[in-house]
Amino acid sequence: MNPKINVLIGTKAEMIKVAPVLKEFDRRGVVYHLIETGQHGAYLSKLREELDIREPDVRMGSHSDVDTLFEVFKWSCLLFLTLMSRKRVEKIFSTRQGICLLHGDTPSTFFGVLYAKRAGFQIAHLESGLRSGNFLHPFPEELIRVLVMKSSDVLFAPDEKATSNLLALKVKGRVEETSFNTGIESLEEYIKEVKKNSGPVVATLHRVENLHSKKRFNGFLELLESIVSNRQEVLFVTHQPTEEIIKKYGVRDKIEKSGIRTVPLLPYSDFVKRLANAPYVITDGGSIQEETAHLGVPCLLWRKRTERQNGLERNVVISNYDKRIVNNFLTDFESYRFEAENWDASPSSRVVDVLNEIIGEN
Repeated sequence: MNPKINVLIGTKAEMIKVAPVLKEFDRRGVVYHLIETGQHGAYLSKLREELDIREPDVRMGSHSDVDTLFEVFKWSCLLFLTLMSRKRVEKIFSTRQGICLLHGDTPSTFFGVLYAKRAGFQIAHLESGLRSGNFLHPFPEELIRVLVMKSSDVLFAPDEKATSNLLALKVKGRVEETSFNTGIESLEEYIKEVKKNSGPVVATLHRVENLHSKKRFNGFLELLESIVSNRQEVLFVTHQPTEEIIKKYGVRDKIEKSGIRTVPLLPYSDFVKRLANAPYVITDGGSIQEETAHLGVPCLLWRKRTERQNGLERNVVISNYDKRIVNNFLTDFESYRFEAENWDASPSSRVVDVLNEIIGEN
């Protein structure tokens, strides 16, 4: 019998946050069909082994990562061409009917909705209900998530605020609150033994609104330079799009001469340990905001606004690109540190309960 549950992912963040659900499927003996879009084709191969996730049943796209604008264009055209044929789309899924679990707000999520609808599947949206309230910040994530939420039959909200957002949006699907994000379950596996505040400042930058604004990008580098000048070590973890921008702006020599240490994306287990060990973190990443909020590590968010409530008014400070806010954070970052909380609930278990219930009714 072909599985009625299909899971579609395409990025490293999606795999990290869907992994606890897949492991819960395996623990219960629930059969599922796993599809990868190829958006992070190369990186997912490494992450799959690290998280102990099996090979996908279907892999679309290539085995390389889709990082540059040209690569995104090629990959999107390929997926759109496949979408034109209903028969080709149906072959990607395991059955003619069932439910497809998607995560988040990436281009892979957008294509997942189109493919699932084309194949006649119900849609379950994990980490649903996040809103920034502005379609341009972040773009295209805010637009994608609203389209996905409006199209979903089951929406798994990580907290009360997300649930409230879904109700305000008047979604037609069933809303299920999971108490917190499944990604925290992945995080917990790797941070049991860490030495807090014993490593360098961790910095990341990858969002379109920061990379393609020379003023914001240079402001970020100037901030890192000022930290290094005060004899604090900085580890700048760079995504491939970030490397492309460093090359485009011709600032590689400047970064190296300033003493900022750059490294490519680290294995997930190594990266989250570095987050836990950091005196503070500077990032524009929503997932990292959420992880630092769970860890209690001070975090300066290089953005104007965020769709997540995690850590706000506690350990997370939104910079708004304002030097005054940034300086206040750097001067007194220790005041934003708190002890990590213990979580007893299992959002992945709740997700599997609901999906089993739905396929049992069909």
